[in-house]
Amino acid sequence: MTQPATADRILHAARVVFEREGAAAMTMRRIAQEVGITPMAIYRHFPNRDALLKRICDDSFQEIAHHWHARNTGPDVMTRIVALQEIYLDYALAYPHLFDHAFSTRRDDARRYPDDFRARRSPTLNEVADAVADAQTTGALKQDDPWEVALTLWAHSHGLIALYRAGRFNCDAKEFRALHARALRRLLEGLAVDASSPG
Repeated sequence: MTQPATADRILHAARVVFEREGAAAMTMRRIAQEVGITPMAIYRHFPNRDALLKRICDDSFQEIAHHWHARNTGPDVMTRIVALQEIYLDYALAYPHLFDHAFSTRRDDARRYPDDFRARRSPTLNEVADAVADAQTTGALKQDDPWEVALTLWAHSHGLIALYRAGRFNCDAKEFRALHARALRRLLEGLAVDASSPG
């Protein structure tokens, strides 16, 4: 069996440390020890720690975008929107350190609204905006700016998750998931077309 390339081994070790202990624990010396190489050997593959962190984040964005894209199919657009928000919640609870670094830490290379998002540079929010646009086209959601609606949905889930991660809810993960689902349903009901309204 062929051994993975050194760069792949470095990435794997760095991500394991990151997921278990957070970004602060991810030093070049620590990663070198995990891989069984010298710290200087890492620099042949990654110029610095920031580059390694960025690659881990970029890979995690692509992973969640892949899951979102897979769930962003099917005729029921509202089910698709709910599924996308649930994947975001799954990601936050399964990989809290990656989630915090990707979405809650100020980073110079982070994508910024509106320019980066409207230019479709976000592999994750693209999926939400597309699902929202489809829901508006089919008449399930009110006509509005799909990017701002997608941003509203993102902020809704992110805000609840941030509060949960900060210990502001006296409930376990299962109860929190149910709360998130109820709150999302209320939000979508407010964004939905009122069947009783004229025209």
